[in-house]
Amino acid sequence: MPETPRPALTRVAVLIPTYNEAENLAGVVERVRSVTPEVDVVVLDDNSPDGTGEIADRLAAADEQVHVLHRPGKAGLGAAYLDGFQWAIDRGYDAVVEMDADGSHQPEHLPAMLAAAADADLVIGSRWVRGGAIENWPLHRKALSVGGNVYTKVLLGMPVHDATAGYRVYRTAALQEIGLADVASQGYCFQVDLTWRAVRKGLTVVEVPITFVEREIGHSKMSRDIMTESLRRITTWGVGHRFRQARSAVAAARPQEKWHTL
Repeated sequence: MPETPRPALTRVAVLIPTYNEAENLAGVVERVRSVTPEVDVVVLDDNSPDGTGEIADRLAAADEQVHVLHRPGKAGLGAAYLDGFQWAIDRGYDAVVEMDADGSHQPEHLPAMLAAAADADLVIGSRWVRGGAIENWPLHRKALSVGGNVYTKVLLGMPVHDATAGYRVYRTAALQEIGLADVASQGYCFQVDLTWRAVRKGLTVVEVPITFVEREIGHSKMSRDIMTESLRRITTWGVGHRFRQARSAVAAARPQEKWHTL
């Protein structure tokens, strides 16, 4: 039976979390509005001390399709996105985009990702599929990313090459279906968490190749604590997943064993 066509994406919100991105924000917003003039931009600012929030307010005052969600302080990427998801759901958006403020997620890839979302619940801008690439990363960072994704893929059994990627399109209906109330993870782990929830729900996940460009201005927000949290949580999820698989296999084999003892 053919799959029921998904509703068209008529209202899309590009969510851009910020903390001390005063030098990058205006340029990224301008690029988003240029290549996808139909979308709205929502800046999620964690009370940046460098004036990022004030810049966002000026951008919003000049463009009715730019909005700002001021948050009380730095609470992490996952918390910012969860607030942004709820903001968009409450206002009837059909889809949300996750995009970094530092330019590493090139807005020029967004049209292709939105096109792919016509037939998907989650679209991942992937560095590790054919056609994907990374610019300006040292070898050890590439190795860390590839290793982390292979570890995640094998342990959780997900058919996704870049589960840690942060450039994404989610249908808001998919976010509501996978459930967000108990999501507490951050950083890479936040992305893996939501990907795994989508896969377990049987939702359609598509990877579109992108070129990831390392930021030229400012510093990465990724810390050792976030990486440690990711490793710990993914390992816990993976061990639990494999244990449930083993238990199910044993349970499925028991009737056959009983039959042979008659």
